[in-house]
Amino acid sequence: MPAITVDDLTVLDRLKEPGLGDQPRPVWQVSTAPQGYEGEGFPVRRAFAGIDMRHLDPFIMMDQMGEVEYAPGEPKGTPWHPHRGFETVTYIIDGVMDHQDSHGGGGTITNGDTQWMTAGSGLLHIEAPPEWLVEKGGLFHGIQLWVNLPRDAKMNAPRYQDIGSKQVALLTTADAGALVRVIAGSVDGHAGPGSTYTPMALVHATIEPGARLDLPWQVDHNALVYVLNGDSTVGGGVDGGRPIHTGQSAVMGAGDYLTITADKAQESRSPKLDVIVVGGQPINEPIAWAGPFVMNTKAEVMEAYTDYQKGRFGHIPA
Repeated sequence: MPAITVDDLTVLDRLKEPGLGDQPRPVWQVSTAPQGYEGEGFPVRRAFAGIDMRHLDPFIMMDQMGEVEYAPGEPKGTPWHPHRGFETVTYIIDGVMDHQDSHGGGGTITNGDTQWMTAGSGLLHIEAPPEWLVEKGGLFHGIQLWVNLPRDAKMNAPRYQDIGSKQVALLTTADAGALVRVIAGSVDGHAGPGSTYTPMALVHATIEPGARLDLPWQVDHNALVYVLNGDSTVGGGVDGGRPIHTGQSAVMGAGDYLTITADKAQESRSPKLDVIVVGGQPINEPIAWAGPFVMNTKAEVMEAYTDYQKGRFGHIPA
């Protein structure tokens, strides 16, 4: 897994350990992601399927893309498609993806890079593997997170943040048993590079077999843990935690920190536990969601479809 790593974790800043009176977050719900296909046919797990939108706010959905080893000629992407009213956060763990939009934006992300696209008022967008990768084949693995925009930001001009893997804040635990990558938000006073409209945090953590991560978390943020690969126990306190494994999400309750413990035995293909942790301050606004448009009312969604059909999202570049 070539997402940014560190050979010697002991050189990193340490997360503070829970203090007297700090409460671990309990587990409210565990859900298993259904598997399917997206775009031109690449495999995905719908990480948050089955979770009430009230527990997801400010997030809409998250897909785990892959992990898949493509043969030559197999890599796939998406056709041109519209977006309005939210942000897409694409984090590539393995592989390469090119992005392009109808406003002239885009770029290439690979191995630990993140592209944070604010669709805002609307654009056309395409995601595709580069031609050389289609010819060669290779490993592809990442996530795409949809972050809602508050009503007063839904029609903002589209913009991009290209976050290179070396910009991510890196932390470890007191025993150096986990690598914590802070992509956005602030964890224990350490800020990630991603700029957000709604207060939130996005973390990718890799935990050694048998090690435990006590992750400080904003008390006014919700929290969700998704297992990219591996077996673990999540949560603490009186319930003692819940088992959770590859392709499962845990909705966490209120508290000061998250506890994630990697099982001592992990499968040989994924010798360490990898999790995505997201959380944010709920927007608490009505959501009208249809396909690629996330607005506040049905009328606004219908307006988005009309604007798209009339070419107001821009045009596909020649």
